[in-house]
Amino acid sequence: MKIQRLGTMASLALVGSIALTACGSDNNTGTNAEAGGNTASATANEDCFDGTLNVEGSSAQKNAIEEVAAKFGETCSGATINYNPSGSGAGIKQFIAGQVDFAGSDSALKTVEKDGKVEATEAATYCGSPAWNIPLVTGPIAVAYNVEGVDKLNLTPAVAGDIFSGKITTWNDPKIAAINSGTTLPATAIKVFFRSDESGTTENFTKYLKAAAPANWAGEPSKSWDGKGEGKAKSAGVAEGVKSTDGGITYVEWSYAKDNNLGVAAIDNGAGPVELNSETVGTAVATAEQTGTGNDLALKLDYATKEPGAYPINLVTYEIVCSKGEDAETQKNIKAFLKFFASEEAQKSIEEIGYAPLPPEVQTKVETAIEAIS
Repeated sequence: MKIQRLGTMASLALVGSIALTACGSDNNTGTNAEAGGNTASATANEDCFDGTLNVEGSSAQKNAIEEVAAKFGETCSGATINYNPSGSGAGIKQFIAGQVDFAGSDSALKTVEKDGKVEATEAATYCGSPAWNIPLVTGPIAVAYNVEGVDKLNLTPAVAGDIFSGKITTWNDPKIAAINSGTTLPATAIKVFFRSDESGTTENFTKYLKAAAPANWAGEPSKSWDGKGEGKAKSAGVAEGVKSTDGGITYVEWSYAKDNNLGVAAIDNGAGPVELNSETVGTAVATAEQTGTGNDLALKLDYATKEPGAYPINLVTYEIVCSKGEDAETQKNIKAFLKFFASEEAQKSIEEIGYAPLPPEVQTKVETAIEAIS
């Protein structure tokens, strides 16, 4: 694989990256490793390696990949995963440029031309083989808010579209009140926070608004925000903005909403309000259509679904890898880490910090794809 030609320089280039070394997590020593894992831990033992993988991309999966790398390190003491949560767009660019071993992105590689380039084609040229999108993190997008005195909030796609496009500007607006009977809403001004960096979370949230409320959201899905509000860098930035602002609202991964103790709106796509939890996310993701071929597991989520009990605003973070690489040792190490990432033990561990485990229908395909990496 071409990344090896860069050697130590690639590691040094990841300025500000999170070094996820194999010391393990102090909080997780013992209990989870022992209980989770006769199968998963045995797998990790067989596939351990000594060395470093450099990875960059989605900030949505930062907390998940930290958790999984720590657990991998409990068994594989010689392995280090350097992860730079620079955002999906930056991760893809770095992968195509040969600066990282694999990338994390909240949207699959584009197969249509944009700005004179086709991401999937560029990635295949770099790899010398097709690049695969392998979904490993299901990160529900919370509509997270901080409104004093409001502990429960329902939103419809239309009302969400009007809020994020700046048409509804106060929390006691009649449109919000109409879908929140019994809740006292203050006249506090609504303060929207959005991702200022190119973000797969932004792209997936705007896909939702466009699909579920086209009359209320005029913009096209994009990694760059096209609505109103104040921009903040990365998931941590928008979550902190809402946390420190009465009347604040944003779209952010569930794990960040939980970490910052933010309110999370229930979403009513037409079959009644659905709260965000692992079960409701799994119901939605299990119905996703595979748009990639073979072991390229790009998925199309149905953001406009009216399936009862399905939470509709989700993203899937893909690990973008070369299906075949020039450096056999690097490919073997990538395969070992991703194999552990897909394990029941690892998926359970990220559920506990605000992600949803892969539905069985998807997990089976993921395991097959990882096994085929060479």
